[in-house]
Amino acid sequence: MTTSTPRATALRAAALLATAALALTACGSGDPSDGTGPAAATARIPTTDVVSGVTKDPAAAKLLPAGVRARGSLSLASSVGSPPSATYLPDGRTLAGQDIDFADAVGKVLGVRIKREVAGFEAILPALGSGKYDLGTGNFGVTDERRRTIDFVTYVNDGQGFAAREDSPLRKVTSLRQLCGLTVATGAGTTFETTLEENAHLCKEAGKQPYDVKTYAEQGALWISLQQGRSDVVMSTINGLRYAVKQQPGLRFLNEFKRLDVGFAFKKGTPLAPAVRAAVNRLKKDGTYDRILKKWGTGPSAIATSRISPPEVK
Repeated sequence: MTTSTPRATALRAAALLATAALALTACGSGDPSDGTGPAAATARIPTTDVVSGVTKDPAAAKLLPAGVRARGSLSLASSVGSPPSATYLPDGRTLAGQDIDFADAVGKVLGVRIKREVAGFEAILPALGSGKYDLGTGNFGVTDERRRTIDFVTYVNDGQGFAAREDSPLRKVTSLRQLCGLTVATGAGTTFETTLEENAHLCKEAGKQPYDVKTYAEQGALWISLQQGRSDVVMSTINGLRYAVKQQPGLRFLNEFKRLDVGFAFKKGTPLAPAVRAAVNRLKKDGTYDRILKKWGTGPSAIATSRISPPEVK
């Protein structure tokens, strides 16, 4: 269930802008009948039900704290941006995405109702620390910095990558020094922004012009900046980039830069982690896990087993 609040309404509008941007930028070429034209942006948000058949696992449910079992629900903050992680369907109300399916499936395994509220990406982790929510989703990469204050239960492996226009001289980014002198668009409050900020010194040390980082809270604005030439390259999630460039002519996925485990986020020291980890591993065992990845075209992001706050992938 999605709670309707002014904040949620604003975020919903932003997410719809992102989806609209994908559709608009797809209008340059392609025929709707071959799945590459403007109609494809909406058509490519899959709606196959892969969750309703999931059943409760008593062993996993028993790991829940007694208070959670008694109330029968978990409060979840969900960041909504763009597919395949989380987006809105054309009705502007229904949520869809890999994060949505995994959270709903975990709830079914544990026999609890997921009380979902849409929240801004940058607001979720602090809200977990204050106890406002039990857990959060937002394609949160597991980093050593985040692990100091947040616990994670992993469910996929995604990470950092780059995309650019077809006419870009960039072909592969193996060092951030290759970005010197360029304008890089990325999401606000993300690991991408942090990575770029922490490595800004590389250009100075190499005697080159620094790269200019432009951050956007809305994915639609990020892609428009690239299409219109206001940015030279986008740094974002590997899965998100692959999905987006397939729907936007004139853009190209460059390469994977760094892999990161992605997890459900919790307040540090949460007693919920063992139960959620058991639920994810149950989904792997019964085949639901693979069905979710297949639905969203993210098979390469599969993990062997769910873990609690593993060290950052270096």
